[in-house]
Amino acid sequence: MLRHLGALGFLLFWLLAASGIYLYIRFDTSVAGAYGSIGELEWWFGGVLRSMHRYAADAFVIVVLAHLVRELLAGRFRGFRAFSWISGVPLLWLMYASGIVGYWLVWDTRAQFSALATAEWLHAAGIGAEPMARNFLGTEQISDRLFSLFVFLHIGLPLALLAGMWVHVQRLGQPATVMPRRLALGALGLLLALALALPVASQAPWDPGAVPATVSIDWFMLFLHPLMYATSPAALWALVLGSTLLLAALPGLARKAPLPAAVVNLENCNGCGRCIADCPYEALVRRPDRRALVLADRCAACGICAGACPSATPFRHVTELVSGIDLPDFTVHDLRRQLQAALDTHPDRVVFRCEHAATPAAGGEIALRCLAMLPPSFVEYALRRGARRVQAVGCREGACKWRLGMDLCAERFAGTREPHLRANVRAEMQDDAYTFALR
Repeated sequence: MLRHLGALGFLLFWLLAASGIYLYIRFDTSVAGAYGSIGELEWWFGGVLRSMHRYAADAFVIVVLAHLVRELLAGRFRGFRAFSWISGVPLLWLMYASGIVGYWLVWDTRAQFSALATAEWLHAAGIGAEPMARNFLGTEQISDRLFSLFVFLHIGLPLALLAGMWVHVQRLGQPATVMPRRLALGALGLLLALALALPVASQAPWDPGAVPATVSIDWFMLFLHPLMYATSPAALWALVLGSTLLLAALPGLARKAPLPAAVVNLENCNGCGRCIADCPYEALVRRPDRRALVLADRCAACGICAGACPSATPFRHVTELVSGIDLPDFTVHDLRRQLQAALDTHPDRVVFRCEHAATPAAGGEIALRCLAMLPPSFVEYALRRGARRVQAVGCREGACKWRLGMDLCAERFAGTREPHLRANVRAEMQDDAYTFALR
């Protein structure tokens, strides 16, 4: 499930958008009619949809924060991943701003508390010539124009969030933005069950002439307000801005020497585009002559492109095996040399193992930066050179350091993606290991 956090975030966003469109159609965008129209929505379908809208918003916050923590703990913010990390930081602001403004549209005492707290916080930063909270303290100060501004923000901010989400995945090859059907139906079913069991209801209507004594808080979305009153507006600004700057600066603060980027050998590149299609980070583009070009600042040096190259075959009768694209510090020729040494010393069993697999490579095993850097032709080469058993061990499902490694291996070994195993080689998978044999 953790591998699908990003896709789950997209699913929740589209659910929020779809339910929000229906709610907007039924909503009276005026000060006098807003609260009453929300009350009318609490009948059957409208009430269920409103509840799903609310719970989806809370789930969206949880999923986004879980995604951030997972990427942080995995160290996925340096080097070639810096763009995706930094572009995700503003999305946190847009997510919370969209949700908070959405609460104002309900026009109840919780909306009143949130709007007043936000106005005080903004005024503490010098935003506004006079305290913005005065706009909410009397009936004459509140107009339909102000309410129209709330509606505009609740539409505009999510659109900006969607644009930011699109930018966020631009440097990812084959970004996982669609959940598997079973997981998607399960998530939607859970939200529906929650909406039916615990329907959302408005609090008492907004009263500009009074301050609510008690307010029920959505702690997922509105926790900033109690935190401000427990400390101070200045302390909250320091916390929010400091956290934002720290997250944005993290790729630079935790920088380490990158691995050498892949290199294209133009004499051996035929412009097939397989390396471009398989790159997990959009680090390869086409030259005007359709041959590959490496964008070094985006390259993860995972070797997946080398495993995709049709010229990376050990059957070529050349002294120095040079493929169309390769890693300068771990070439396909190096891989063939290690394989030949393994066949000479351990002909009964040849094991290719990803260096990020759960179990590290043992003596005689060939360690790969990613299992997908293994051209399938090397498996047949080992079997034809006398290996009685050939295995390829990768990462657990969803744990690939380079995102797509195990998925690409599955397609190549199943014969559905080029380059693939020949029909005379049978592949069987158990857990995270493949076992190969000649038919």
